Amino acid sequence: MPMKMLAPFIDKIADRVRWGYLTAFILLLVSYILTFYSSQQVTNQQKRVLHTTNVINTLDILSSEVIDAESSVRGYFITKDEIFLEDYKKAPGMVDSTLQQLKFLTTDNTKQQSRLDTLSILIKRKLDLLDGGIATFGRNNYSLTDSMVKKPYAGKIVMDEIQALVKKLQTEENDLMNKRSERVSALSNFIKVINIASIVIAIVLAFYSITTFNKENKAKQAADKQAEQFRQQLELRVEELATANNELLQLRSIEKFAATGRIARTIAHEVRNPLTNINLATEHLKTEIQSPEIEMLINMIGRNSNRINELINDLLNSTKATQLNFTNVNLNDLLDQSLTFAQDRIDLKEIKVVKKYASHLPQVSADIEKLNIAFLNIIVNAVEAMEPKEGVLTITTELKNNHCVVTISDNGKGIDDESLSKLFEPYFTTKEKGAGLGLTHTQNIILSHQANIIADSEPGQGTSFFISFNYIQ
Repeated sequence: MPMKMLAPFIDKIADRVRWGYLTAFILLLVSYILTFYSSQQVTNQQKRVLHTTNVINTLDILSSEVIDAESSVRGYFITKDEIFLEDYKKAPGMVDSTLQQLKFLTTDNTKQQSRLDTLSILIKRKLDLLDGGIATFGRNNYSLTDSMVKKPYAGKIVMDEIQALVKKLQTEENDLMNKRSERVSALSNFIKVINIASIVIAIVLAFYSITTFNKENKAKQAADKQAEQFRQQLELRVEELATANNELLQLRSIEKFAATGRIARTIAHEVRNPLTNINLATEHLKTEIQSPEIEMLINMIGRNSNRINELINDLLNSTKATQLNFTNVNLNDLLDQSLTFAQDRIDLKEIKVVKKYASHLPQVSADIEKLNIAFLNIIVNAVEAMEPKEGVLTITTELKNNHCVVTISDNGKGIDDESLSKLFEPYFTTKEKGAGLGLTHTQNIILSHQANIIADSEPGQGTSFFISFNYIQ
């Protein structure tokens, strides 16, 4: 069929779709508006029903307060103990408060307001009778008289009037509540009809939508599936890149350490030969020249020459291959030993130590003494980098990527990127009195264990050292 002949047919389908959606939208909109309006009416009626219930309950409270006052006075007459008058003494204040509350609740009903005014007068009369009885009882040396015996009849009449009036008030409120409940019921039925119509419209619209957009949904699912495949491939590439980057960092660290060792040995060789000649010359001068001033200067040359020689020895010791005495050890136990050695410094600065050890951690092959030195160097540096009473030293062990990984973190001042790149270099230090060989020696010990060490830090965020060991299978 030519496209020109199909075009009118396609346009008719499109018009039907548009009109179908527009009709469904208008019907749903009208349904929702009616539902909203009806719901608001139901809510208002429910509030009024609740208001009526509140009035009825408050009237019961008012009646109870008057009865309690009367019972309190009777107890006083029988026992002659003024402790029974506590409820009576509280009654005027409580009655006034309850009446004020009822006045407020019935502000929209003048008939009820008029009855409340009458009720207030009756209650005042009742309280006056009780008050007069108490006064008479006191004047007659706490004994009942004939006039007092007759007064309860007058009080009963007043009390009956009070209860009758309260009953009228409650009956009026009950009538109002019934009317409002009928309105709520009618509105609820109306809402049910609207909801049923809404459900029918929603079902029709849902069926219409499913049949109209079935192909689009299939295409969307295919596109989502393809996007998910791309996402998984991207995550795999990111993981591979992260692994390769870590391996590159470890390789660069090893190469840098090897180059540092070669440079150290070259410097040691080149410096020690002149130092030997200087030492021989000063010894010869000592024997040739006998002068206190010259001998003092020669001794000074000798001391500084020895100092240079010690520095060379320290540099060589921190970069040369370490002889290790291997034994099987649990890293959790070894870290506890290192913490014990640093406990004085930790206590002095009041540092909080947080241990997050992995349970059932495999053993590693290590030189306990040397590895204690390495851990201790890192822990001491962390303690010195933190503020007293504010520092938190966190030590974590975990099994990750087929390695036992130790993480030692602090919340100290941190290290900038430039200093971080030089962290393991000999004689580099950020301390005022540091020699700059501690971390170099630490790196030497770690690498001698066929392990890897990297550091991560941000200024103001603290520093973390990550050390990964091969474990015993």
